[in-house]
Amino acid sequence: MADDFDLLETDSTSKQEKVDVNWGKAVDQMKSKLAQEDDPNVRQKILNATLDDVVGMAETDRKSLLEAIKDLTDYQDEVGIIFEKFSTLNAKEQKVIDDAQKALERAKIALEDAEKVKDNWWNNLWGRKSKIKKRQAELDAAQKTREGADMKAKAMFQERIETADVQTLLNELSYKSQAAVGRLKTRETEIKEVEDKLQVAIVEASKNHTKALEKKKETEDKLEEQYALLKQARQALEEISDKQSSAYSEAIGKVTTIEQKVEELEGLKNAYTTLAASKDSFVHKHNLTIKVLTSLRSNLQTHRAKLKSDTDERLKYYDGYVVALKARTDQEFAAILEHLGVKTDEHIGQTLASMHTASAKARQEMMDNIPVHEKVMQGVYSSYAEALQEIRVKDSEIQKNFADRYGIDMKEIFEEYYANDGATPSEKGDDDAPAPAPAAEDDLLS
Repeated sequence: MADDFDLLETDSTSKQEKVDVNWGKAVDQMKSKLAQEDDPNVRQKILNATLDDVVGMAETDRKSLLEAIKDLTDYQDEVGIIFEKFSTLNAKEQKVIDDAQKALERAKIALEDAEKVKDNWWNNLWGRKSKIKKRQAELDAAQKTREGADMKAKAMFQERIETADVQTLLNELSYKSQAAVGRLKTRETEIKEVEDKLQVAIVEASKNHTKALEKKKETEDKLEEQYALLKQARQALEEISDKQSSAYSEAIGKVTTIEQKVEELEGLKNAYTTLAASKDSFVHKHNLTIKVLTSLRSNLQTHRAKLKSDTDERLKYYDGYVVALKARTDQEFAAILEHLGVKTDEHIGQTLASMHTASAKARQEMMDNIPVHEKVMQGVYSSYAEALQEIRVKDSEIQKNFADRYGIDMKEIFEEYYANDGATPSEKGDDDAPAPAPAAEDDLLS
């Protein structure tokens, strides 16, 4: 359990690939981005917030996150951080890099195989050199494709997150934070290794400083001896009166030899003095560098520990934020459904109420139309009776006409014809009597 909670642990055995960082204006740009002040009206926004306001606030969060992610991605390029190791790539984006890497490896193997073919006249005759040249060209092309794969994947990544939702952007930010934790730990390991080397360098410099001082002291002692000999030689030279004698020449030679020795020893003394000063200086320089690196490493540990711990907590915090956004959406959806339900209930109620009132009105109209209908029917019956009267009068004339012209007594025929109405015409042909309707007419037409 203790190991799991050791946020400051720096394990030099799990060393990762070093990444050179070219520090520049990118740091200042990022600080400027992060230093932008919040809206002073935040409190008022919170007090007056509605669910609709949340939509705009969430979109603002998304745009801010999007800008931050894009800035971080550009920052990776500026400081030399490998893009694919600091961003979450989907399968399509990762495939661009993987395919380019596999093609590069295949091209390397193909070139190696071509170069392994024995260099003799027979193999050269069958195109050994041309195959090597072709494979080399393929390798160069594959290398160029691999170098551009990161940029292509990055472009696809940037295009994808342009329309990404808040959850995707938060996941990307969390991934970058987790990647940064690993990067900081790698940097701490690198600094610790340099500190160890500097500690060794301090020991070596101290030893060399001591040796230089010892050599300087030995040289100074030898110089004292040579100074004494030189003094004696010069005194002996002065005592020789015959400047042309061989003794004088020997004395001059002895003085010159001693002077050369003194010159050499003085040079050694200066060299050892300079070397001792240089080693002493580097002892202090290395010591200062170690202090600076230790301070930086301590700060990195602090940042890493906080970032690691905060990222773990932040993931839960982000989950809560995303769930809250979804809950807000669900709440709005429920409100929309409730609104539609109320409106539907209202419309159905209106329709049912209208149906009832329309039905009642129809019943009233039906009742109101009965007298009108009866009145109309009375007119119909009156017209019908009037028409029948005219027909009977006409029939009476026809009977008389038949009797006069053809000697046919139509009385019995017409009496039977009008039997159904019970109103047969009189023998005298009374014009006022109603004429019976022809009952056998339908049978004649059947």
